[in-house]
Amino acid sequence: MKAVVCTKYGPPDVLQLKEVEKPIPGANEVLIRVHASTVTSGDVRLRSFTWSPWFRLPARFMYGFTKPRRNIPGNELAGEIESVGKNVTQFNTGDKIFGIIWKTSFGCANAEYICLPENCIARKPVNISYEEAAAVPIGGLTALVLLRKGKIQGGQKILVVGASGSVGTFGVQLAKYYGAKVTGVCSTPNIEMVKSLGAKRVIDYIKEDFTNSDQKYDIVFDAAMKTSFSECKELLKPNGFFITVDFPIFQSLWTSINGSKKVVFGIATKIEDLKFLRDLIEAGKLRSVIDRSYPLEQTLEAHKYVEKGHKKGNVVITIHHNNKT
Repeated sequence: MKAVVCTKYGPPDVLQLKEVEKPIPGANEVLIRVHASTVTSGDVRLRSFTWSPWFRLPARFMYGFTKPRRNIPGNELAGEIESVGKNVTQFNTGDKIFGIIWKTSFGCANAEYICLPENCIARKPVNISYEEAAAVPIGGLTALVLLRKGKIQGGQKILVVGASGSVGTFGVQLAKYYGAKVTGVCSTPNIEMVKSLGAKRVIDYIKEDFTNSDQKYDIVFDAAMKTSFSECKELLKPNGFFITVDFPIFQSLWTSINGSKKVVFGIATKIEDLKFLRDLIEAGKLRSVIDRSYPLEQTLEAHKYVEKGHKKGNVVITIHHNNKT
């Protein structure tokens, strides 16, 4: 089968399309014919190893010291089950699914096939394409988990920084679903898109410093590592939450002990949350935003585009199969 392979850290050119051995499912796994996967900002950081200085050493332990521990990138996907292991009970051959790889390294989704256990996948929403479904798990689950940790409630005011990115687009929609009053922060070209997702107000950070405001929020959601607690602290109401996709471990510990305003982060989740997102999609309350789509053969170009830092929503990798695969 064809797969994108990364054998060392570095620029996009370290990625190569290769023929690799097709995986065989274990007793508790399913073999998935992948129709779509994605390239995320996290994939780019892992490939290039451009982490915050304090996180680089822990990242070596998590992801691999001299090269990625798992050499095929991609951590979210949508596809069709081709075969099932003998102990699999929830899925059958032919089921259309989407899912996420619960791994601390490349997840092997930028390939024609992948084997995954049942707790990584759910049945695909019936009303969207494989490409749209593949773009849901990472951004959708991250936004959902963080908003819950921020104790989101109806009627609250929430500021979403990076509202046009993968996590941000889901964050805006989910905050609206929970009844919050959403203000988004993005650049000029993305204002109307963010409004269409449910933001009542949108701040153009090119023209306005969103941190210099008298407005107060119950939650400030840094959905793209564009700001920090110190920059946004004065925007928070007493007992407000700063939630972020970054890993500010020390700030989180400090604010949990001192002061009423809290820093929250974290990505732990469960497959029931993915099913929850599926139900929202099928009810017409949530959708994925796709900026660009590339074939598997152009994954390198997709990495180059995402690395520029200006993508809207998600960048999808489409995988076309022939009868000989």
